Amino acid sequence: MSHLYDSWSSEYKTPFGAVYQGRVVYFQIRLPKEMEPDYSPCLVLFRPGYRERFINMYPVREEEDCRVWGCGYIPKYCGVHYYYFAYTYRGQRFYIKRVVGHIGNLNDGDLFQLTVYDEDYKTPEFLKGGIMYQIFPDRFCKSGEPHDNIPDGRVMRSWGETPYYRPDEHGHVWNNDYFGGDLKGIQRKLPYLADLGVTCLYLNPIFEAHENHRYNTANYRKVDPLLGTNEDFAELCAEAKKYGMSVILDGVFSHTGADSIYFNKYGRYDTVGAFQSQDSEYYSWYTFYDFPGVYEAWWGIDTLPNVQENNPSYTRYICGEGGVLEYWISLGAAGFRLDVADELPDEFLENLRTRVKKQGTDKIVIGEVWEDASNKEAYGVKRRYLIGGQLDSVMNYPFREAVINYIKGMSSRDFRRGIVGILENYPKESIDVLMNFLSTHDIERAINRFGGESCHDKSKDWMAERYLNEHEYWLGKSRLKAATALLFFLPGVPSIYYGDEAGLQGYKDPFNRRCYPWGHEDQELIDFHKELARIRRAYRVFRDGMMRFIKVQEDVMAFIRYHESARVAAQIYVNRSGQEQAVPFVPAFEGYELERIEHGVIEDGVIRLEPYGYAVMIANKPRV
Repeated sequence: MSHLYDSWSSEYKTPFGAVYQGRVVYFQIRLPKEMEPDYSPCLVLFRPGYRERFINMYPVREEEDCRVWGCGYIPKYCGVHYYYFAYTYRGQRFYIKRVVGHIGNLNDGDLFQLTVYDEDYKTPEFLKGGIMYQIFPDRFCKSGEPHDNIPDGRVMRSWGETPYYRPDEHGHVWNNDYFGGDLKGIQRKLPYLADLGVTCLYLNPIFEAHENHRYNTANYRKVDPLLGTNEDFAELCAEAKKYGMSVILDGVFSHTGADSIYFNKYGRYDTVGAFQSQDSEYYSWYTFYDFPGVYEAWWGIDTLPNVQENNPSYTRYICGEGGVLEYWISLGAAGFRLDVADELPDEFLENLRTRVKKQGTDKIVIGEVWEDASNKEAYGVKRRYLIGGQLDSVMNYPFREAVINYIKGMSSRDFRRGIVGILENYPKESIDVLMNFLSTHDIERAINRFGGESCHDKSKDWMAERYLNEHEYWLGKSRLKAATALLFFLPGVPSIYYGDEAGLQGYKDPFNRRCYPWGHEDQELIDFHKELARIRRAYRVFRDGMMRFIKVQEDVMAFIRYHESARVAAQIYVNRSGQEQAVPFVPAFEGYELERIEHGVIEDGVIRLEPYGYAVMIANKPRV
């Protein structure tokens, strides 16, 4: 007999993964004949906060050593459901619960998850099958054009110097050093980005702010003067469109800067800020415990006063007609990535999505969520990001950790569990626009993680001028290539953090935000990314196809991308090791034949994978 239950197998549950509201889901379990239940087993299913439902199961068929029991369930309500199975044998109660990710076992274990989403939940088509490129604006490209009205207090640095990181005598890091990257610089590099295969730019904050990361917004309706003007942004979007690219902005809506037109703690602006007067039009946005000096701040950082997102005045300002969201979309933005989405309340997220989608259903909302977003709890609330009405998708940190850990030696079994666990819990609409990445502005660059010493518990002094030696760079680059191959062909959208494709190094903030090394790029690594992009964009299976793993040797990760009804399937093989690997090529579907070798070598029916190399084989089903 096989397992009692396996949520990943169509022999036990159909369809696989999340389902839309009102669609029937079929469940089957296998019970040993020697444990014939006293009466019918049942499926026990519930939503958090609601009572359990008990759904009787019926005998389906007999097999050699077991009896198969089954039932159907039609979910009426959206949200995360949890379930297990129960039966009685000789008066004793038994339960089938989840162990090792997806396999059912008797009694001990966790609950299985069923995500139910709105049947009208659709995500934008423009990002599917594409390639995203994340830019930290101050550090990507400097046009050299003059900019007017630069605020006081900024220290201009030479391109490529190490960012400031040491605190002043009061322990404060001002983040006031700038390298002059701007919107015109990005625009000038559009041909390079198009050649790289990029279809979407994600820009870290561009709104006026007085630290170089610009997460302390000073004016939501104005481009930071050092980056250019609002007109420059509109021109960038228009030019990017000519190259087939969209532009997504970073929305920071959980807090503002203390040095802003809204709070105005330092009196920089002519407006009457909340810190200055309780009669300020912005006063109700903030929470003061002892006006004006004691107020709620983001993670206690007094330069980042928290806002009350559901305050009607603030919500109108951001989400209302003619508000911030509508304004930037009118200039050409294709949507927003939301900073710290788990700190934005449900009502605000719903208002935000409503306004964005009123500007076009093709506009996108992506949330920063570091965990499994389908069952995330934040501040005691079970979040409902991906069931319709809030986010289109999220930053896929679980994929990132799975890919990096596998390349560095994690078992292939654990890697498969990590990947399929997300695919099981997320709606297919979200999966197709998942933001997959290896590096971002918040974490050390992948090449350092792959090739260098761990920076865990290390000081910023240790990280500041630490570069990979020749061997470490070779190892980091080799592993980065293998990981990037996985990233480009797994479900979702690969996101390149600026400079990763050129060999840019850097440990944690701010060293992961160094200037792009124009004139000193690793051209071989850039060409490697171009080849991955070419293959990815050549086949629709990488846009929205299903995925299934193929079990081969431990150091080779193999999987297929396919459509249920299509006649073409892509088979991908990635070697994580420093030794050549040989894998027999067998078409993954009966009746399919090898049509094309997109990358790699086959000799006598065997795929030869060079160290840290990959292969992409296209198989098809000949027409009769």
